[in-house]
Amino acid sequence: MGWLGHLNLDYTLDGSRTVALDRHHGPLRVLQRLYPEGDAVCHHVLVHPPGGLVGGDVLQIDAQLAAGTHALITTPGATRYYRSAGQPAVQQVKAHLADGARLEWLPMETIAYRQCLAENRLRFDLAPGAEMIGWDLLALGLPAANMPWDRGRYTQRLELPEVWLEQATIDAADQRLLDSPLGWAGRRVLGTLWFTAGAPLPTTQRTALLDSARLAIGTSALAATAGVTAPHARAVVLRVLAERVEPAMHLLVAVRNAWRAAAWQLAAHPPRIWRT
Repeated sequence: MGWLGHLNLDYTLDGSRTVALDRHHGPLRVLQRLYPEGDAVCHHVLVHPPGGLVGGDVLQIDAQLAAGTHALITTPGATRYYRSAGQPAVQQVKAHLADGARLEWLPMETIAYRQCLAENRLRFDLAPGAEMIGWDLLALGLPAANMPWDRGRYTQRLELPEVWLEQATIDAADQRLLDSPLGWAGRRVLGTLWFTAGAPLPTTQRTALLDSARLAIGTSALAATAGVTAPHARAVVLRVLAERVEPAMHLLVAVRNAWRAAAWQLAAHPPRIWRT
């Protein structure tokens, strides 16, 4: 039997302050609650003390954001999927944002180790007037440590209802996907960053998000393998392929900071636990 970890985060307003009630079961909890930019934004650092997931483990995070709240959720280190003896290891995240709420879902990278059987499921429901910035950064194996991802399977589902649905299974044996120029082209790090809203983005805002992202991409070492588009009236999505985590994370952080300024007129205020 694997471990079950469940964390429920309930954000409400106390005057102008975003406050949170958290309830946890098992090895998943809030490490810190911080307010580095004042009462309006609650920075939450989530921690999973075992340090990784193995076959049979299930981690579930449920978040509810009341009207007018703003939460930034991150982690102190990578999420690690280790070798499985047969059962998948599952992480499931669900968040519901009420009208006027803002969420930043910004965990550190996910590392898929050799012979893992992993599932990562993300769903974000936004009411009209709600907005969010989120990212997902996946690294397959640790090639620099001579630990390539040559066996295993990773399934990802990213859902923004009525806006964006991405579901795919990456198999380590699928060399056509992983090594073809039309696929990952030999790279083993994939980053996805999105800005989405509960209603269509104004044209000026969508243009500002695209322009600021393209500016950051143009000055990045990953300019040849990154791109940004607006696949829906309510979303802007950036994708990047890289050989290592650090350059991809650097680009995601730069664009997140630019989007924060363009959409919300907020300074970057990166969590101090971030490496970049």
